[in-house]
Amino acid sequence: MSDIQVTAASDIEIDKDALDASIAEFAERNSDYYIEVFHKIHNRTGWLPNTFNVMAALCGPLWAGARAVWGFFWTFLLLEMIAWVQIGRGLWGDLGADEMAKIERFTARAAEMREKAAAAVAEGADPSRYEAVAGNMERAIAKAQEAADVASAQAMSILVTGLVLLAVFKLVQGLWANVTYEKQYSRWRIDRSVESGFSTRNLVLGAILVAVIAPLTIYRFTVSAPWELITAFPEKQIVGQFISAENESLYTLTAKWFDEQFNALARNYDAFFDSITWGIRTVLDALIVALNGTPWPVVMAVILVSAWRLAGPRVAIFTAAVLTYVALYGYWEESMDTVALVGAAALFCVIVGIPLGIWFGKKPGAYRIAEPILDLMQTLPAFVYLIPIIALLGTGNPPGVFATIFFGMPPVVRLTALGMRGVPEPIKEAATAFGASRWQVLRDVEIPLALPSIMAGVNQTILMCLSMVVIISLIGGQGLGKVILEALQYVAKGQGLLGGLAILFVAMVMDRIVQGAFKRKDQK
Repeated sequence: MSDIQVTAASDIEIDKDALDASIAEFAERNSDYYIEVFHKIHNRTGWLPNTFNVMAALCGPLWAGARAVWGFFWTFLLLEMIAWVQIGRGLWGDLGADEMAKIERFTARAAEMREKAAAAVAEGADPSRYEAVAGNMERAIAKAQEAADVASAQAMSILVTGLVLLAVFKLVQGLWANVTYEKQYSRWRIDRSVESGFSTRNLVLGAILVAVIAPLTIYRFTVSAPWELITAFPEKQIVGQFISAENESLYTLTAKWFDEQFNALARNYDAFFDSITWGIRTVLDALIVALNGTPWPVVMAVILVSAWRLAGPRVAIFTAAVLTYVALYGYWEESMDTVALVGAAALFCVIVGIPLGIWFGKKPGAYRIAEPILDLMQTLPAFVYLIPIIALLGTGNPPGVFATIFFGMPPVVRLTALGMRGVPEPIKEAATAFGASRWQVLRDVEIPLALPSIMAGVNQTILMCLSMVVIISLIGGQGLGKVILEALQYVAKGQGLLGGLAILFVAMVMDRIVQGAFKRKDQK
């Protein structure tokens, strides 16, 4: 043990020539300067920079663009624009423009009231009310003029503030430029795909970005009445070059085309959409009859026993507390309607989603085609796809369930496919080697091993379906969502809070039962 020698970090020798050559290769132009400053940065002990880059301070974002330090470029381009906006406001900005506009309006109003007062005198009527309004306008004019004078007097202080900010930003750029560039060098040593050297192309690109962004931004925020072309996108002028019809635009033409397509679908395939509505209504009515038609003590007992058997005594106690809450506050019927809506939607999602997920998990090409569709289903705002659903299926509970299916199916499909892809190939090959058929491998190997991911997808689908209960109430859906909708309409804060807690508790019960059932099964 006594022969072991410990070498201090300060005693480790660095191949200085190799490091200098590496820095020179990275910097290319002006390499001697960067070799010197990088060594200073490497020897720095504190957090404050110990070098100053004059070119970075003077040229600002242009230096960062030429050196491909794009984070530095965008940060200080934004900061310098803030400073230049203040300088522009102080030099040529019309600081009292808003107050002067008020003065013009008030002056016109006061003149109008004086004319009405004179007309009233000529007719022998009482002009006092007109004179009172005119007097108020004149006092408002005086206040506005005073505010305009104060704003104009602030021009010098705003100019000085802008100059100080610009100087500070320039100083910070000079101090931190070399530190930032050295960090890029460290990344370059690990990954040679990181940009390095002095790039004329990047310099030109940075100059173009500065020339386009900075002047327009400074002009926009320093001129009281900027050119309308840069404040609002000229869609009418552009579209007008291609569409000459009066009172028509790209928006109206596209909207009309979509209206015609939906109307044609509703006319030509009404039997198909009626069959979808009938199928959903059949399942939904059966669940509603089972939950609301059956005596409430029976339903409550079945739910509590199911919670106990599937998830254990703690979940059963929590379920009993939730059922007591919804019953005592008069939400029993609405809660059962909500469970029926969510149950019907989740049932369809599971029946369709799990087989699709299994197929996608075994067919990567099919999943690549379906992934954009799943992204659309999951990210499209619910209010957007409610519109075609209303056009094709009408309003009420079945269209609401269909909308919930559309929104809630992607998680179970994605996670089922993920679980199937995660099954190790050697295990499947071993099962096949022992004579298992493809169906036996799927049933006895792949699905059991993918079951945690599948159950996570089922759980997420149930919760996403439950999150739709308020939205589907907008198209006539029943349940607790209707309670929240009424509370919003009448600004009933207490009613909305109690209904929201009921939805929360129902969601927690469903989540705990599903998770508990899977955990208990997994433990066995």
